[in-house]
Parts: sequence; structure tokens; C-alpha cells
Amino acid sequence: MLNKDLFVVKEKAKLLSSRNSYEILDNTAKVIGTAEQKTGGLALLLGMVMGDPPTRIDFRQKPDDSLVFTVRRRGYLFKKVEVVDAQGQLIGRYKAKRFSISGGFHVYDKDGKHTAEIRGKLLKANYTFFTPDGKTEMGSVAKKWGGMARELFTSADMYGVQIAPGFSGDPTAKMLILGAAVAIDALMNKRGGAKAGGTSDKAGGTSDDD
Repeated sequence: MLNKDLFVVKEKAKLLSSRNSYEILDNTAKVIGTAEQKTGGLALLLGMVMGDPPTRIDFRQKPDDSLVFTVRRRGYLFKKVEVVDAQGQLIGRYKAKRFSISGGFHVYDKDGKHTAEIRGKLLKANYTFFTPDGKTEMGSVAKKWGGMARELFTSADMYGVQIAPGFSGDPTAKMLILGAAVAIDALMNKRGGAKAGGTSDKAGGTSDDD
């Protein structure tokens, strides 16, 4: 899955389930992976009292459904949204901007080094990843994309994720970008209990300055 530079994220119908579930397609509409949210029963019960519960989204690749990486939300009072690899090793984490009118997130690696900034219209799935200096684009997310088959975009619950050429060979960057695209929709936006870019820790861990 991580050998691709272009992804279409398609939300599955929930029916009676409250879990977020997605298919990940390439630009030819072939399903190359899935992203499935899982929350423990105890966490759900505690979450009814203490707010959004700890949860995780597992990203698996086809055809064998092997685990590629996971985005997880930890904690109750001080929430953290992190990315871990298939072995459970920390790759990075997302922090909401505190003093930003337009909203957005910062991305940090496992050692706490600032590696990316997310800017744009997060609630409308139209935003871009930049290097910390703001000069180099790393990737982008959009509802409409000329490089993808138009027939794919038949629903408002679909969006494209494009990896910039300079990061095509960087699997860690791909996990952080694809993981953020799904996490912003499932955990850190309207479904996560807080608007993206807000001051609440619910919006993806400890808030940060713009």
C-alpha cells in the first residue's frame, strides 16, 4: 500500500455501527487497503463519563489484510493522537494549533521533532502538508482531484490524498499524511468531539501555538 503516491479514501456505510470504517483505493478504483476504527468496551463506558474514549484506527493492506500502521488516541484528560507502526513503535503524533484562526495541526516525529504543518480547510477535507519552514509541500488532501478518476467521487464521504514527489520514497511521511487524513475525519474533527484547530485537547492532544 505504501508504494502508492495517490490514494482515495472512501468511508463505508455505518448501518448500526458507530465505528468509522474506510476503504483505501488507488486512482483506478482498486481497493488497496482499509482503515478500521476499534474501541474497547471499557473505554466506551468510561468515555460516556469522561469524554471521547481511547481508540485506534488500524490501516491494513490488501490482499492479505496485514497491518501496516495504526493511528491511536490515548488518554482521557490529556488526549494524544499518535501514529505507530505494525510493531507498535511510535512514529509520530499530531498536535492542534492553539492560536490559529484558520485551524490546523502540527506533526512531530517520535523524538518530538517538528516535521510538518497541516494548513487549510480541514472541515472540508481540503488542506496541505508543509515542511516546518512552510516552503516545501509534502502532500495534500482534497475532495476533487484532476489526477483521479472523476467517477470515483460520487459521494461527499470520499477524498483524495496526494503525496508530493519529493516524499514518494518516504514511507514514514506517507503513514503520517495518510494517517492524518483519516484521523482528522474520524478523531479530530466533528466526530472527535472538537473542531479542528480548536483549543481543546480533544482535537488531537496538547494544543500548540501557530
